[in-house]
This record gives sequence, structure tokens and C-alpha cells, in this order.
Amino acid sequence: MSGGSWIYRFGDIEVDPLAHRVTRQGIDLGLEPKAFAVLLALLEESGKALARDDLLDRVWGHRHVTPGVLNRVIGHLRKALGDDAENPRFIQTLHSLGYRFIAEVQRISPDTDADQADAATATSAPAPTTAGPPVQTPSTAGRRATDRTSTGTPTSLPASLRRVFRLTPLNIVVAIVALTLVMLVFWRAEPRPSPPAASIAVLPFTSLSSSADDNYFVEGLTEEMRSALAGVVGLKVAASISPGVRESSADARALGAQLGVASILEASIRRQGARLRINARLSDTSTGFTLWSQAYDREVADVFDTQSRIANEVVAALLGSIPGESEALRKRLTPTRDVEAYDAFLQGMQLLRQANAAEPDNKAIDRFNHALQKDAGFARAQAGICKAEIRKFENLHNVDAFENARIACQRALNMDSSLAEVSLALGDLYRVQGQPDKALQEYARIEYTPGMISEANIGMAKVYAAQKNPKLAQQHFAKAQAASPDDPFVYSETGYQQFLDGDVKRAIASFRKAVQLGPRNADLWLTLGSLLGVDGDTVQAAQALEHSIAIEPSYAALSNLGLIRYQAGDYVAAAALQRRAVELNPVDFMTWGNLGMALKAGSAPAAEVHAAFAQAADLAQRYVHEQSQDARATAALGHYRAELGEAGQARDLLLRAETLGTQAGEVALLNAETLATLGDLAGARKRLARARKEGIPDIAITSNADFRRLGLLEPSTTAPLSE
Repeated sequence: MSGGSWIYRFGDIEVDPLAHRVTRQGIDLGLEPKAFAVLLALLEESGKALARDDLLDRVWGHRHVTPGVLNRVIGHLRKALGDDAENPRFIQTLHSLGYRFIAEVQRISPDTDADQADAATATSAPAPTTAGPPVQTPSTAGRRATDRTSTGTPTSLPASLRRVFRLTPLNIVVAIVALTLVMLVFWRAEPRPSPPAASIAVLPFTSLSSSADDNYFVEGLTEEMRSALAGVVGLKVAASISPGVRESSADARALGAQLGVASILEASIRRQGARLRINARLSDTSTGFTLWSQAYDREVADVFDTQSRIANEVVAALLGSIPGESEALRKRLTPTRDVEAYDAFLQGMQLLRQANAAEPDNKAIDRFNHALQKDAGFARAQAGICKAEIRKFENLHNVDAFENARIACQRALNMDSSLAEVSLALGDLYRVQGQPDKALQEYARIEYTPGMISEANIGMAKVYAAQKNPKLAQQHFAKAQAASPDDPFVYSETGYQQFLDGDVKRAIASFRKAVQLGPRNADLWLTLGSLLGVDGDTVQAAQALEHSIAIEPSYAALSNLGLIRYQAGDYVAAAALQRRAVELNPVDFMTWGNLGMALKAGSAPAAEVHAAFAQAADLAQRYVHEQSQDARATAALGHYRAELGEAGQARDLLLRAETLGTQAGEVALLNAETLATLGDLAGARKRLARARKEGIPDIAITSNADFRRLGLLEPSTTAPLSE
């Protein structure tokens, strides 16, 4: 009976060659013709290795098609069958050789009835025994012992070999020496999993422009290209790569091994006036050879078409021609047809990647608005405004920003509800609004969208952390790090949540990793310095904060350095730094509160002290109205009310903050300040004990001027602070 007359069955899948159908539990899987032919060839030789060239001969009739076409078909097959290239159940990749069907296969005659079919046990033939060790792939390397026992050892040699292999003393010596050499070769070699055949890393493009101000354009084109290629089915694209990784090696093979990809795309870009020159090159990391290269000398207005051409050349080289993919790439790489709008959008995106401070966020919003002036339907620019406003609300406690974010997100949704950027912005909006179910729904839509995996998982992690589900939160933070292992943003978000959870040591470690990956990011140095201050290491804290200010003097860095000066007893310097901070950002209640504390400790006029706390209370009240679950903000508002002589409101807020049950250490410290101000020294001592128990460092307690003045500290801790 010919192979085409069998019906093949494996798992819950049945393949009928005569009917040209592949079904799972009776449901047609709808394989395309070439994929069906490849599957049939593998089934006919199940258990045996089929070389790539043999498959090309059988299915296409020649070898002149690009091998990438076969890669794409195998990828289509795996997706339809529910198989996994890394841990295959059906189709095993034999790297540099071909493929093998490894599942148990029943071969059933079409005339066989159902009972006979169920009893049939014709299985895959074992792989042929070879003179050397078996081909080791990532999926087989961990199963060596099992493979040996299941394959078995032949009890006798074939007759044709017995005629020529005579056991003479010389043959025995030669065989032993040969076997020893083979074993030494394989023992010395370190097995390394081969990268997927259709995989690529987009290296940071190089700017050849004379002005460093043009870097945003080159960075933006890099990210746009990476995101577009990541949307191609069957193509694995590495996450964003930091410039440091690119600078570590100029050798394509070394970079391929480091990044785990089979190819790398690099480009240099020069923009001069209205002209744009791009030199692009695609390299094979296994050989270091160039697969494709091209120079483009165009008008800047042609940037969309040029990016699309490069992307299509990459896909054609790695996967072959894919129907409809050219148009899909063009659409992803052309979010607008207005070059000036696109340029402003790229500037805004670079600013969003920078520090989470007032000035960069406001500048980003300005750039996105400019893009919308040029193209009123530019949905991604509108989503960028939503994201920047949400950051202002979260990081700067700016209540007006929340309403701005809500309006921007609604506009983006009306423009293009299918955009992943819109779902991400909506997820963030629902999360800060206190609607976790809606937030998770939006994040889930893009959890596996290329280019959005890390941000979507970070959003989900924050939701679960707020719901006091640390296990799920940690799982999603881990997924984000796996998706973007070189992205400092991922480590900073992870570290901040660790801080909120009270694990300051781990938070510091995460931010040390973040500044290593993003050494020119002022915000990362700011947060690291703040955490070191919380941990009591004021020397390193001041150094990190000064480093942040040297890069960009943000209000938050100035305010936190002011706290360090306050802890050292230099109240004049502390007040001066807090004044500079509120000038840069007059809407953060915490900064006004810090100014009030410095003025009070420095014996400033009572009117100045009262004015600072009144401004802090007004801003905090508006914030808590929107973020009623923020225990730390609620406790801070209670302290400000106490400073203003509003004892009843202060105690109500104190109790509400403690009832929320989060950020216990900081809440206890703030509530101790509230009770000390109200004259309840016993209650203050009780909260100070709780603050210490929750890990608040002694320096944050012993440096407090009110605690020292009222005798709330142990006798051994009341020595004068060193200047």
C-alpha cells in the first residue's frame, strides 16, 4: 500500500492524504497546500531525519526557492498543530540538517473500521543508528538517558558490514583510537542551543549626522523597525538592545551568540536638510557573512517607503515571500503620511523614554500635540499624550493630569481602537483610576503583542500588587524582564514595586541594574539616590542625587537632596533646595510638605511655615480625592492638617491611612509626625516603634527635628547630628 493510501493519526490529530484534510477531533485545521505537503512528507518518513534540500525537492520540485520559505511553512505547521519549536511534540528541528517527525504515528488503512483503528499500533520508526553520537538539539539534550534506552542497541551487524569488518588486532586498536578521538571532540565541545533559523536582532542604528540633536530620529527609526518586524508571523525578534550591547562587539558571530539570534540588522543614517541616506545590512550570525545590503539616498519625505523596503528585504531574506506581509509592514511603518508630524512624534517618544520628571513629560506632550496639529488623526500621538499625562498624575501627584489623560485616551480610542498603544494607555488609565478588572482586560489584549510584552506585563504586575497578590505580580514582572532583559525601564518598575512592598534592599539592587543599563538617565539615578537615603546610606544617596542633578536638575532630585541636607541638620540648605524644587514643579504636595518641615526646623517665620503646609494640604486633598487608596498620601495629608491646627481631620486621616494597610512603614512614620504635632507623645512613640519594625531606617527617625525637640528618641540617639 502506498504512503498516500494511509490515514495517519497522532495525538488527537488525523491526516487523510486522499481527502487532503487535517483534522483535530473532526475539526478541519485548514492547512495551506504547501504546509500539507510538508507534513505528509514528514509523516511518510516519521522517525527519520529529512534534509531541508530533500523537503524542498519533494514539495517545491526544486531547490531554487529561498530556505526561508520552508522555515515559514514549518512555523505555520507548528502553529496549526499546537507544537512548540523549543519543546517539540511533533516536529523536531535538526539544526543545520533538516527536520524529523518524532511523535508516535498510527498508519491506518481507509478500509479499517473504528475498532481496528483504535487497536492499530504502527508507530514511528526509530531513527537510524549512526557511527557517531546523536544530533543534539535543545529538546533532546536533556533526554539522553531516555533516548539510549528507548532506541536500543542492535544485537548483530548487518551482513554487508560483517563481511568487511573483521576483528583483527590492528582493527581493534584503530577502532579504539578513533572512538577515543571522537569522544574527546564531543566531550570538549560545549553544546550551545542553536538560535531559531528565522530570528533577528535590530541593532541600534548609528547616526552619522553632524548634530547630536538628531539622535531622537535615529533612535525612533530603530524602535519603529524592531516593532514592525516583531509583528511578522514566524520571525523571532530580539527585544530592544542597549547601545552598550552593540558596542561590546563588532563581530556578527559574537553578537549572534550573545543575543541568541541567527541574523542581525544594522544601519547607519545621515540626515542633511531634506536628504536622507541610509546604509542597511543584514548579516548571518553563524558565518558572519552579509546576507543583504543596500544604500538608500532619498528625500526625507520618503522615509516611510525606505523603512518599508528595508523591512521587506529582511523578511524576504529570512522567510521568503509572504502574501500580504508587504502591505502589513508598510502600514506598521507608516503611522502618518506627514513627515513633520512623524518627526515630532519621534521626539515625543524619545522624551517619554527619558526621566519621569515634569519637564520631559510636558515636552513630550508638546511634541505629540504638534504632531496632531499636522495630522489630526495621528492616533499613536494621541495615545502618547495619554501615557505622558498618566505619568504626571502618578509620579507628580498632578490631579489635573488625570482628567487630561482621560480625555486623551478617549480621543485615541475614537481614532483607532485597534492600536496596541491605545490598549496600553487605557490599561494604565484604568489602573490608576482604581478599576483593576478593566485594566487587566486591556493589558490582556496586548500581553503577547510584539513590542508591548514588557509594558503590558508590568501593568498587570502593578494591578496584582495593588490587589495584594505578590505571587502573580512577581510572575508578570519576571515575564517583562524575560521579554526585555536589557531595558532599564523594566528594572526600574520592578524596583519601585519592591520598594512599595517594603523590600528596600532588593529595590536598590534593581535600580543599580537599571543605572548600569541606562547610565545617562537622570531619573534612574534620582530613584537610586532616594532609595539609598531611605536605607540610611546618606553618603551614597547624596552622590547619586548629585549625579542625577548634573545630568538634569529635576525637582525630585533637588527635593530628595534637600531631605539629605535636612537629615544632616543643615536646614538652611535643605530649605533652599526645596524652594528650587517647588519652583520647577509647584503641584507636588510632598515637595511643599518637605519645604514646610525644613522651614519649621530652621525657625523660619511662622507665616512662611503655615503657607508651605497650607499649599501642601490643598494639593494633597485634591490628590487623595482621586487616589483614595494611597495610604502614604492620606497619612501625609493628615500630617499637614495637624500642622495647620486641624486636629479632628488629622486624626480621621491617620486612622484611614492605617486602615488601608499598605506602605505600613512610611504611614507609621508620617502618623508619628502627626501625633507629635498634636502633642500625643504616647501615640507618636507607638507609631515610631511600628515604623522601626517595618524597616524604616533610624536616620529617618533620629534626624526628625520635632522628634528630637519633644524627647521622643532614645537617650543614646539624641546626640547632635554631624554637619
